[in-house]
Amino acid sequence: MTPRELKAALRMERLALRDSMTPEARIEASLAMLDHAGDVIEFDPGQVISGFWPIRSEVDIRPLMARLRDRGARLCLPVILDKKTIVFRELVPGAPIVQTGFGTTGPGEDAPVLDPDIMLVPLSAFDKAGHRIGYGAGYYDRAIERLRLKGHMPRLIGIAFDCQEVASVPAEPHDVALDAMLTESGLRIFGLGISKYETSVSG
Repeated sequence: MTPRELKAALRMERLALRDSMTPEARIEASLAMLDHAGDVIEFDPGQVISGFWPIRSEVDIRPLMARLRDRGARLCLPVILDKKTIVFRELVPGAPIVQTGFGTTGPGEDAPVLDPDIMLVPLSAFDKAGHRIGYGAGYYDRAIERLRLKGHMPRLIGIAFDCQEVASVPAEPHDVALDAMLTESGLRIFGLGISKYETSVSG
């Protein structure tokens, strides 16, 4: 089995486990993530953090995003422009949220496009080394590459439930490793500069 085929199998398996969670379990896990990371992720006031609004059975990080905004972050959401490209539009209180393609929602065309300093990255599976499997379209990989070509090096925090962890993610040349991983069990640090505290998975 090729790395691409193995990733596809792991993606299907872990998303099925995520889908099987009850709505109550997803809500409790999402609020636990707020407790673990809301006051821990380090950034300067005015820095830009990209989040996402949940689709299907994803983690709901809107409470976490609200806490980060209260601490002085500028927020943005990914918006799909075409089959290969996402950009990040600023999310401000009271601004309209519109359908942005492929089941996603985000700010409208009049919202400023920002370059995130920290990216909260949705994913289908991850491992203990910080490798991730996305949803298969490569939007985030291309967005990160585009930012890095501009000299912008966003810190990457994966967002998922514990049930989405796998033993090992097969690596491919284009893969970008995470700096940290947030689940309902805690915030795991793989890189530097994510947290002002020493945090780890609890338990």
